[in-house]
Amino acid sequence: MSAQTGGAARFVGASVKRREDPRLLTGGGQFVDDVQLPGMLHAAFVRSPLASARIASIDTQAALAVPGVVAIFTGADDFPRLPPWWPSEANVPAQHPLAIEDVRFVGDPVAIVIAESRYIAEDACELVDVAYEARTPIVDYRAAGEEGAPVVHAELGTNLVAEMASPPDPALEAAFAGSDHVFKETIKSHRYAAVPMETRGFVASWNKAGGELTVHMAGQAPHVARAYFALSLGLPEHAVRVIQRDVGGGFGQKAFQARDDMAVLHAAMRIDRPLKWIEDRQENLTAATHSRHEQITIEVGVNNDGLLQAIRLDHVLDAGAYPAMPAEADPGLVAAWFPGPYKVPHFGFRNVQYYTNTTARGPYRGPWLIETTVRETMLDIVARGIGMDPAEVRRRNSIQAADQPYQLHSGIVFDRVSPAETLEQAVEMAHYAQFREEQAAARAEGRLLGIGIASYIEPTAFGGGRSMGIEAATIRIEPSGKVTCLMGLGSYGHSVETTMAQVVADELGVAFEDVTIVQGDTASAPVGGGNLGSRSAVIGGAVAGMSARKARAKILDLAGHLMEAAPDDLELVDGVVSVKGSPASSMALTEITQVAYNGADRLPEGMEPGIEETTRWSAPFVTHSNATHVCMCEVDRNTGLVKLLDYVVSEDCGVMINPMVVEGQISGGVVQGIGGALLEHIPYDADGNPLAVNFKDYLLPVADLIPEIRIGHIVTPSDTPGGHKGAGEGGTIGGVAATVNAVADALAPLGVTITEQPLSPSRLLALIEQASA
Repeated sequence: MSAQTGGAARFVGASVKRREDPRLLTGGGQFVDDVQLPGMLHAAFVRSPLASARIASIDTQAALAVPGVVAIFTGADDFPRLPPWWPSEANVPAQHPLAIEDVRFVGDPVAIVIAESRYIAEDACELVDVAYEARTPIVDYRAAGEEGAPVVHAELGTNLVAEMASPPDPALEAAFAGSDHVFKETIKSHRYAAVPMETRGFVASWNKAGGELTVHMAGQAPHVARAYFALSLGLPEHAVRVIQRDVGGGFGQKAFQARDDMAVLHAAMRIDRPLKWIEDRQENLTAATHSRHEQITIEVGVNNDGLLQAIRLDHVLDAGAYPAMPAEADPGLVAAWFPGPYKVPHFGFRNVQYYTNTTARGPYRGPWLIETTVRETMLDIVARGIGMDPAEVRRRNSIQAADQPYQLHSGIVFDRVSPAETLEQAVEMAHYAQFREEQAAARAEGRLLGIGIASYIEPTAFGGGRSMGIEAATIRIEPSGKVTCLMGLGSYGHSVETTMAQVVADELGVAFEDVTIVQGDTASAPVGGGNLGSRSAVIGGAVAGMSARKARAKILDLAGHLMEAAPDDLELVDGVVSVKGSPASSMALTEITQVAYNGADRLPEGMEPGIEETTRWSAPFVTHSNATHVCMCEVDRNTGLVKLLDYVVSEDCGVMINPMVVEGQISGGVVQGIGGALLEHIPYDADGNPLAVNFKDYLLPVADLIPEIRIGHIVTPSDTPGGHKGAGEGGTIGGVAATVNAVADALAPLGVTITEQPLSPSRLLALIEQASA
């Protein structure tokens, strides 16, 4: 819904090829590990091998004697306590870059070794002698609140992070009492992680004379990171420069700064030489954040006609030792949005979160994902319980266009969403009725085919003055007539260079090739909230478009003065300003920009030279995307192996800037969802040891597991400039639930109910054997 100069959009809505790809595919990308600075040193961490222990002593003498070792820092070196990353009213412990007296999870950073090479640093780490006094850890979050459980943070005196609940509601109790059926299940989500292709990484350089710190990093929000670095290091914000070039994925894991990240920066300022740290994969799987480890006990009241009457949740979460997000975030999102695309007259919830001696909980693409998994899993259980097809249960309860604006119990308002429409499109694309016929025939032959549906509504582009709400863009028309757009976003692999150029080119009426997007450097880009929360298209696209419109207005004002025409009578198309209906009366954009920069005597009275416009904006409300996923599979009853046969998505992310990019986001998210449902898992033993610390044990989906992913679109524009909605997280959100439901549907004739993941062959075989016993 970009304002167009020549009528319809030329680039917005078109599947323009990604301009990032030639650079990346030919080895021209510039990732943080590609940064090489004169005199640069390398860092490696000594990490705790125990989940809970007191540090009795640390002897670094042997390590310091290794040639090439420059320095070793421990908790005794008094790196300052870290300020909270997010405001929270929960029980929050003190956090320091390095462990001081206690270690609280396997992988807890104990010391940082600085050397001339990473090899030397790693060898020296082996020589740091740490004496531990082991303690009994608490590993099971469901037992962390029990009397006598070991306490992770002694100073807090409890493992309770936070809890909240809806107020008592007699109407809720009455709704359950009046329901024809009440179903109750406990549905568990297992621990897994974001595992971006590129792990965390930093190159920090401290200019002592100038009092300036430059940080090259693999992140998601350069300006937000700069603000935190400055606060943590006691520096004025302008003295910190953050540079983020190409980034190999983030998925939420790089949206904040962890304790070991800050240890690198503190060390760099003390050694007064550039310092590089690149996280290795074992560190990423053990010391970066984990996600999804939680359970919900859900009660659903439903009548014989399939209409939902009431839902109640009891939600318990594992925070790990040092949660990266505020305790209120994930459970708050789950509670606020849980009814999702369905009309639920009465709703109640309770949630509680506990510390454990495990790796920190952190955000991962759709961090509230369990609300969709639990809701959609339970709807299938309800459907089987009342003898109704799962698609029909959803159809009868879906929010319709006529119901909108529709307000949830939490006050959240759904408007301009299309859950009923995506359900119907997805069912049609999946040939649902035909599959049911094929399924019946296959079951008669002893084969186990299943089809699973998952619908959701996703909050995107959080704004409203939150720390990540504001975004900015500066449009500069260069003297050459080319366009530079400076943005605070900071892309981490999701096509911002392409999509933002499409928006700007349309708004200005110039060629796509003439627009350059500059981002990721706080020294040049305006302050922005970065890329997280599915916000780049909604908020980034809005400010890019607004700034471009301002620049276009100035171009037309100047052209009108030079051509002696009213600006409203002019149009800018393909880099040429002409009188509407009289293309012969025209001026090239380059002629106008030359006057703007080099012809001050020809400017209208009161007009400043140059053409440069900046917009800062925060979305006043959350936009809502929605989708329906349908997964089809076959389960081998003898091996427990799942073969995915087909996968369909019908989605509505409003006006698409680039449909190819949208479908890439959805497909990648679906693959991550499938991986989470079937494969990915980081189990712990009773002593707090993680049992998946490499890609031999942590399994990822590969190409031959993934079926064709067919995608349909419903377009319901949002009220934001451009009409866009976010599309970054929905593929993952729906991917888990649809896959789980497909497998559960395949096994339903055997009497199997699935309430836990991952759906590994061994787990499925056990369920089959239990059902047949």
